[in-house]
Amino acid sequence: MPKGDRRRRKPAIEPSAVSHPPGRVVGRIPVLECLRARRRKPRRLYVLNGAKGLEPILDAAESLLVEPCSRTDLDALSPDTPHQSVVLDAEPLPIHSADNWIRDTEFPVDAVVVILDEIADPHNFGAIIRSAAACGAFGVVFGKHRSAPLSPAAMKSAAGAMEYIPLVQATNMVRAIESLKEAGFWVAGLDADGPQTIWDADLGAQMGLVVGSEGRGMRRLVREACDLHLRIPLQGPITSLNASVSAAIALAECLRQRRQTP
Repeated sequence: MPKGDRRRRKPAIEPSAVSHPPGRVVGRIPVLECLRARRRKPRRLYVLNGAKGLEPILDAAESLLVEPCSRTDLDALSPDTPHQSVVLDAEPLPIHSADNWIRDTEFPVDAVVVILDEIADPHNFGAIIRSAAACGAFGVVFGKHRSAPLSPAAMKSAAGAMEYIPLVQATNMVRAIESLKEAGFWVAGLDADGPQTIWDADLGAQMGLVVGSEGRGMRRLVREACDLHLRIPLQGPITSLNASVSAAIALAECLRQRRQTP
């Protein structure tokens, strides 16, 4: 690791730091994007003694205090998620209230909002947010209850995407969907038994895209709140897709249709 004035000779890891505080960022890409995005204030950067290839992260850290650590120290900071030689403590991610965000936001005419109905697996949760950011979605709405936490594992799966896209928490998902519809959105739920395919649907307007839970899909009331029920046409012996894969395919179709619209 390159030497620099920002480092201390001895790591100073507080005992409370092992409890995965809300602002803990783990892994090289999530840490780098957090520093680059500048949406939240970084507090301290922990790096493995002798680690190679950290120059982009150290450059992005600028004057931030950098603590060189042993592998044991870093493992203690991130016991559940591979840290790739770097851990960042920062302010928590900004989370919007669904009621306020929908009421106060001026949405583009072709905005896509992803709605996650009880996506509990942190890897699926993070991967969907990554696809949403990559395909130009305007925000991601998720439930306050029975959703994956914004954990280091979810952030790592999102590969830095959580630093760039609005994260919106809904206490009542059906009410959030109805508020989006009142704001001008059509809401489409991904449904393996849906009567229409995503290829045949017009997804060029303001669109809310609902992705149901990994096991049972959308809840009944959420399903009933949707304007459209769309399926991804499959061919072959496998008749279902992972939630994050389904979301990525649908988001890519939304992007394709928008690029074809004059």
